[in-house]
Amino acid sequence: MTGWADGARFAVGTLSVFPVRVDRVDREVAGQAMVLAPLVGLALGAVSCLPLALPGSELLGAALALGLLALLTRGLHLDGLADLADGLGSGRPATQALDVMKKSDIGPFGVVTLVLTLIVQCAALAEAGPVALVAACVTGRLALTWACTRGVRSARPGGLGDMVAGTVRRGTALVATLVVLVAAVLVGAGVGQGVAGPAGGFVLPLAVLAGLGAAMGLLAHAVRRLGGVTGDVLGALVETAATAVLVVCAVVS
Repeated sequence: MTGWADGARFAVGTLSVFPVRVDRVDREVAGQAMVLAPLVGLALGAVSCLPLALPGSELLGAALALGLLALLTRGLHLDGLADLADGLGSGRPATQALDVMKKSDIGPFGVVTLVLTLIVQCAALAEAGPVALVAACVTGRLALTWACTRGVRSARPGGLGDMVAGTVRRGTALVATLVVLVAAVLVGAGVGQGVAGPAGGFVLPLAVLAGLGAAMGLLAHAVRRLGGVTGDVLGALVETAATAVLVVCAVVS
């Protein structure tokens, strides 16, 4: 039980701005943290929904909600998305692409990817509503659980990617996914009855699967190009999954 408490603290400290004391850091704790990552996403999504309740423009509320989410995560996932876009967009071999990703500045591929992603997220969120944002945050962190399953290598020694790569059993990731899907079905059923918002029925579980699928597609491409995962790859997976969830909720609902 103590180990899982350590994992929970590691998850909160790594994936959010919430202050926690992390006493133990090793691969066992890192694996537990990646399993618990969707719960951190649930908390982040719930808090980030607050601006959506403000009166006025839904688009403005969506922009403020995404801004709050970026603040609560220190913008790390957005930074990872931009860095991965620069690395993959460079067209260079793996070692050189990883060097591009380590640079502190953001290149043209990163800027364009970041701007387009935020525009799409904002427009979709304004249409889909708060339930979709919570689902997006949870699914983004569920993508981390799968990205850290055994068999997924680290692209380079050191850093967050090396710490968490291969730390999660696939069976555990599957259980976490089933829990998220069951929750999505239950919430979606309530939403479909007008209880929780506009995106209802089968839309939420479909959106979760679409988000996870989009992230896994990017993961496969990144591993093929870079040789494994890095912290930037993990951040990009979060944003990719979240964007796909929001888009599906906005379009299908």
